[in-house]
Amino acid sequence: MWEEILRALPVYLMSMLKFIFGPVLGKAAGLNLFTTMLVTAGGMMTAVFAFTYFGKFIREKILNRFFPEKTNEPKQNKKIVVVLKKYGLAGIAFLTPIILTPIGGTLLAVGLGNRRDKIILYMLISGGIWSVVLTLAVYFGYDALLELIKKFQPV
Repeated sequence: MWEEILRALPVYLMSMLKFIFGPVLGKAAGLNLFTTMLVTAGGMMTAVFAFTYFGKFIREKILNRFFPEKTNEPKQNKKIVVVLKKYGLAGIAFLTPIILTPIGGTLLAVGLGNRRDKIILYMLISGGIWSVVLTLAVYFGYDALLELIKKFQPV
């Protein structure tokens, strides 16, 4: 049991930073399929929870100190904000695991003024669905790719 937990800990921690690391590292560590799904979603949700409740503090007290806000934003950033406002929190939550990072998606959702409980709910649903989809893709796609490579190797 402790061995499984120790193998799952890096997967959990890396899933907090970038979601796709969870399934890939879970497969590499030899974790059970369902353990990988749970740990990946759990890592994302830890980051979502932390940055939902402390994101404003982190942005105001830490990030702005090292990265001061620019007064004239490029037009491209304004276009991105328009698109994100059009699709709202559901669009941000959908894109967070596959394109954005859990931290980036959460800070974006908080920055656009969404309620904390809605952010957590939407991210939980998105993280759960993407955890299943990406873990299955990594676990079975990897095995299928190995089989394909074996077929084309010379004997």
